[in-house]
Amino acid sequence: MGAATKIWSAMEVAEEEEAREKSGSSSEIIYASSLTVDHSLPLPQMTPRIIELCKDLFKNWSELDDAHFSVKTVSGGITNLLLKVSVREETGNIVNLTVRLYGPNTEYVINRERELQAIRYLSAAGFGAKLLAVFGNGMVQSFIDARQNWLLKLQSSFSIFHQVEIPGSKEPQLWIDIFKFFQKASSLTFDDGEKQRKYETISFEEVHNEVIELKELTGHLDAPVVFAHNDLLSGNLMLNDEEEKLYLIDFEYGSYNYRGFDIGNHFNEYAGYDCDYSLYPTKDEQYHFLRHYLEPKNPDEHVVNAGPVLKFSFVFILVVETLHASRQPLGSLHELCHGKLLENKGVIYVRYCLSSLKQVSDEDLEALYIETNTYMLASHLYWALWALIQAKMSPIDFDYLSYFFLRYDEYKKQKASCFSLAKSYLSRSGTG
Repeated sequence: MGAATKIWSAMEVAEEEEAREKSGSSSEIIYASSLTVDHSLPLPQMTPRIIELCKDLFKNWSELDDAHFSVKTVSGGITNLLLKVSVREETGNIVNLTVRLYGPNTEYVINRERELQAIRYLSAAGFGAKLLAVFGNGMVQSFIDARQNWLLKLQSSFSIFHQVEIPGSKEPQLWIDIFKFFQKASSLTFDDGEKQRKYETISFEEVHNEVIELKELTGHLDAPVVFAHNDLLSGNLMLNDEEEKLYLIDFEYGSYNYRGFDIGNHFNEYAGYDCDYSLYPTKDEQYHFLRHYLEPKNPDEHVVNAGPVLKFSFVFILVVETLHASRQPLGSLHELCHGKLLENKGVIYVRYCLSSLKQVSDEDLEALYIETNTYMLASHLYWALWALIQAKMSPIDFDYLSYFFLRYDEYKKQKASCFSLAKSYLSRSGTG
């Protein structure tokens, strides 16, 4: 897939959104340019090209002096480069944008058209930045004023994110992508002699057998299919302290996928690029996360129509009786009601969290724990094969070949215990 294909995909998305705007089904236009920016340029040389791009995309800035533009590096991951562009308009208003430059050859492992299609809907649902424009080798989004954050608020946000509906095929992509990666990764040749020798130590017959065996095992788990981020590492979690809002960013690998894969992959990311798996969450830490994930998120709102005293008495009795039935201590009352009783025109609105009464069952918790830690193995295979392709294609200074061995070795290390756990669970539940 060459540059022309990437531009065509981006332009198609922009044209589709423009047609939606004209038909009245959308209020926003995604601007498009065929310009490209060399990812490898130093920032001082890249800046004039970024300014040229912004002027080409946003015509109201086309006459601004270059001094009105400021370009800074936000982060440089191992697949793309993020830039913050600040524009001082004639009115003195400051507009901040994020320009993302795709890494060279990333089209071998990323479906850009799928990513662009999903971003609109995820942004509308409150996840991630708005897509403003696309260009030859990247996109422009609204700037999120936030800091990178790891776990805060994620448990609840993750399950809500998994409820977002994205139009298009809902076929899970995990095994499709893994087999695609395997086909490419198993037929590489390296010019560097040392890399080639290291590559030749890999038994692709063994890797293929592992993929087949794991696919068969996960098929018995009946994991729900959700729209998944698939790459939820720390750098893709952004917290706005002022709004107390968590943003998920960078949906390059986003697709419909198995719930357990998205969670298990996230747990693997605790280890970082250095693959320090001593940081992988303990069973207790996972259960804490998974319990929050499974708990219903939206409190029910009840209106009780009776006299003021009777209304409060009825609600209090209802709450106490419910607490008693669920064998919760009365100390849970404040938490249950959130301490919010509001009187308005003779009607007391009582907002309380029935969800806290719907205890997550031990059975559901165990099932998700098994599902997560079985698909965690698939995460290792996915990124191991991905790393081999990047070792050949990417100009970024990162030891992708060694990364393959780190991920594949961890897969082999964890396989026996995870397989045993899953098979025992399936045998007891009668689904194996």
